[in-house]
Amino acid sequence: MPTVEELYRNYGILADATEQVGQHKDSYQIILDGVKGGTKEKRLAAQFIPKFFKHFPELADSAINAQLDLCEDEDVSIRRQAIKELPQFATGENLPRVADILTQLLQTDDSAEFNLVNNALLSIFKMDAKGTLGGLFSQILQGEDIVRERAIKFLSTKLKTLPDEVLTKEVEELILTESKKVLEDVTGEEFVLFMKILSGLKSLQTVSGRQQLVELVAEQADLEQTFNPSDPDCVDRLLQCTRQAVPLFSKNVHSTRFVTYFCEHVLPNLSSLTTPVEGLDIQLEVLKLLAEMSSFCGDMEKLETNLRKLFDKLLEYMPLPPEEAENGENAGNEEPKLQFSYVECLLYSFHQLGRKLPDFLTAKLNAEKLKDFKIRLQYFARGLQVYIRQLRLALQGKTGEALKTEENKIKVVALKITNNINVLIKDLFHIPPSYKSTVTLSWKPVQKVELGQKRTNEDTTSGSPPKKSTAGPKRDARQIYNPPSGKYSSNLGNLNYEQRGAFRGSRGGRGWGARGSRSRGRLY
Repeated sequence: MPTVEELYRNYGILADATEQVGQHKDSYQIILDGVKGGTKEKRLAAQFIPKFFKHFPELADSAINAQLDLCEDEDVSIRRQAIKELPQFATGENLPRVADILTQLLQTDDSAEFNLVNNALLSIFKMDAKGTLGGLFSQILQGEDIVRERAIKFLSTKLKTLPDEVLTKEVEELILTESKKVLEDVTGEEFVLFMKILSGLKSLQTVSGRQQLVELVAEQADLEQTFNPSDPDCVDRLLQCTRQAVPLFSKNVHSTRFVTYFCEHVLPNLSSLTTPVEGLDIQLEVLKLLAEMSSFCGDMEKLETNLRKLFDKLLEYMPLPPEEAENGENAGNEEPKLQFSYVECLLYSFHQLGRKLPDFLTAKLNAEKLKDFKIRLQYFARGLQVYIRQLRLALQGKTGEALKTEENKIKVVALKITNNINVLIKDLFHIPPSYKSTVTLSWKPVQKVELGQKRTNEDTTSGSPPKKSTAGPKRDARQIYNPPSGKYSSNLGNLNYEQRGAFRGSRGGRGWGARGSRSRGRLY
């Protein structure tokens, strides 16, 4: 094996040969043999091999393999030098192979090495995006679990940093095509990352692009399959998919398919839902998603049937007033509990879908049913007014820092909930019932204003004209007020919980948490 002096001497021969460098194949071979030497020889080889690589195409395989040996050396400084120089081998047909190698090297636990690999991948991405994607997706589909995981995260974090001249329409089409292959068998976390990748592509920002993404999500959600409320993984998959779909819906990209599925399969089984996430109010999370989607529902095939299911579920949370004894006091032991958080979601959803069938309450219900509903509305509205007064009194005069305490933040959200319900109930009390008012769902962010100050707020989830309403500071945490009387749901769960459970496990054995058996080992 060559010494340091021999390596320098042959480097000099090649450097001085200028245009005739390709004639000194023996000198380059000696430099390649430097990878078999000691630390100093390897360090020099790591620098010299890539410098003259392009001049010896007949030795390309030997040169790349020699550099790869250095990338796996025990000495971290040699590895880092070898990795840093890898982009110089990414020429012509060698580029996909180099991309594949760099993708495998993402599994390193050394932070400096990991950054070098990331930078090298970005460097060759700018040379040939399609070739680099070929290497990345090859490992995502066939590589080790840790490599797959890190390759997906690389795409989800780095693609958005690339300029438009790199991420051309053709490149984005390739990303979509390859992503569809991966989505045939993914975990829950992987699915979320791929939706992040795809929704960030410029070519998918159009109406047709968003529609494509909704269809992808619908396929993942298995909306054609029978819904099993007692299977936590089935419930989890539906919720996670729906969360990915919600931001995609608009007046031009409709949520009809999802809303229909929720009305037909989820609402009737609401009380039976199970979840793998400890402490999550799964019923409330489902109702929140339905409320958010209801604003963008298009023409529904079985509108009256589904509206009735929604109406029946709403009635479950709108109790009749307790019977009074002869002395005018409650005959029962306690008043019914008013579930304000649930009712906000159900009433909002009913209000949104009711616009499509405005005579539902008057023409589709019999007189007794309508009378019963109005009694429930009236009783609920009375309880509502009590809590609105309590909340306003508790928050009166509080501004700035005082409103930022956890207790007051929850009260502000509670006031939004009760105000929203109040506005919607007033609409339904009109003769005939009206569906014109607009409210912003309590967990949706709104423009920051001082409490009690009038403002005009255009509801981003409704097509109706803006309407004045009272609200507190901007707040997007999904919290539920729980006053001493216990009239509110006590759960303070947040929608964005950890992804767990099974997801598309029927395809290839990989599900949320399950992984399919794939080839292992070095694929250089």
